Amino acid sequence: MTKDVLVTISGFHYEMSMAPDEEAEPVEVICPATYYFKNGKHYILYEEPVEGMSGTIKSKIKIKEDEFLEVDKSGLTNTHMFFEKGKLAVTQYETPYGSIVVGTHTKEMEFHETEDQIDVYVQYALDVGGDKIADCEIRLKVEAKG
Repeated sequence: MTKDVLVTISGFHYEMSMAPDEEAEPVEVICPATYYFKNGKHYILYEEPVEGMSGTIKSKIKIKEDEFLEVDKSGLTNTHMFFEKGKLAVTQYETPYGSIVVGTHTKEMEFHETEDQIDVYVQYALDVGGDKIADCEIRLKVEAKG
C-alpha cells in the first residue's frame, strides 16, 4: 500500500425510535489520507472538514486486522473509540455542544486486505448514557491513490 491513500467511511445508524418501514440515512465521508504500517498495525491519518463550521476534525485510525479498530478524533470533536468483537467500550465524546458518554458494543468485525486496498466492516450497538439508541454499521475502505 502506498503512503498517499483515499479513505472512505460509510455507515448507517438504525435508531431505536425508527418506524419499521423507515429507512436509515447513509452517511459517507471521503478524504485524502496518509497510510503507514508499523508494529503489525495499520494507521490511517486524515483531516475531515465539518459542514457549516470552521475548523476540521483530525482523525487517526489504527487497525490490527481482525482484532480491533481504534479511532482517535481531535479538533472540533474529541474522542477515543474502540471496537473489538464481543466487547463493550465506553468513552467520553466531546463536541462543540458538550460532552456525552458513549458506549459501543461490537457485534461483528471483518477485515480484508489486498495489495492496494483495506476493507473493514464493523457492526455495533450504540448507547448514550447507558441507554441503547441505535444499531450501527461502518464500512471503512482505504485505497491507494491512482
